[in-house]
This record gives sequence, C-alpha cells and structure tokens, in this order.
Amino acid sequence: MPEVILHAEGEDAMMALGARLATVTGGRGILYLHGDLGAGKTTLSRGLLRGLGHAGAVKSPTFTLVEPYEIGDKRAFHFDLYRLADPEELEFMGIRDYFDGDVLCLIEWPQRGVGVLPKADLDINITPQAGGRSLRFTPHTARGEAWCAALALGA
Repeated sequence: MPEVILHAEGEDAMMALGARLATVTGGRGILYLHGDLGAGKTTLSRGLLRGLGHAGAVKSPTFTLVEPYEIGDKRAFHFDLYRLADPEELEFMGIRDYFDGDVLCLIEWPQRGVGVLPKADLDINITPQAGGRSLRFTPHTARGEAWCAALALGA
C-alpha cells in the first residue's frame, strides 16, 4: 500500500481525523508524528485519544517526555521528544518498557530518538498549507499498510 495523503481544515477536522485513526488502529501500534512546531501533532493525538474514549485533558508532554493513558482495556503513551538532548536519555527512562504488550505509542519528534525507538507502524507527516493541513501517512509494517488502506477508503 502506498502513502495516503489527507487534508484537514481547522482544529475540528484534525480532531475528527484523530478519531478516525483511533478506529483504524484500534488503539494499538506505534505512530511517529512529524511536523514543525504548531503543525498539529498534539491536536491529532488529542483527537485519537478522545476517539478511544479518553475524556480528560490531553496536553503535549514536552517537559515530562511521556504522558500515559489508561482507556478501558487499552494503554496509550504520548511522547514528545522535542526537548530530548540525546537519544540515550530514553534508555535511562526505561523507554523499552513502554513498548511491552499491545499498546499505542504516539511519538512526536521521533527523529530525536533515532537508534533507540522501535520501528514505527506508521509515519504521519503534517504540513501546514493554505486552508489547513496536509497529512501524509507512510506505512512501514503490514499493520500500517492495513491502516492506510482503511484511511484511503474513508474508514
């Protein structure tokens, strides 16, 4: 399955796309979120977590590096590696433990954890453009390919 490109105009559209991702992923897998500051990575994450049933606040974990979420029988971890100075810092925080089991990991700024982070099922590149955002979904696993196929069909 090739890449899928979708467009979202405004925050509500980003939240709705996040909710679609929640449905498509079933709250499992590893998603890398790429984009400049303010591109909408956290907004998309918020939509996804709300789509899974989380009713509380969803903030960017810029200073804590990770925010855990327990949503029914699902576990999700939202990472923001923007302030990470060295990928080895992830080893000190026990990063590998976060990927044990069938969990959802949303990772903003994954390029800062190269060499330590596991392979993503899906890369999501968010680019602001006139009238909204362009989101390019690039699969790296069979699971990611299935998600892209579902997104392309409007699931």
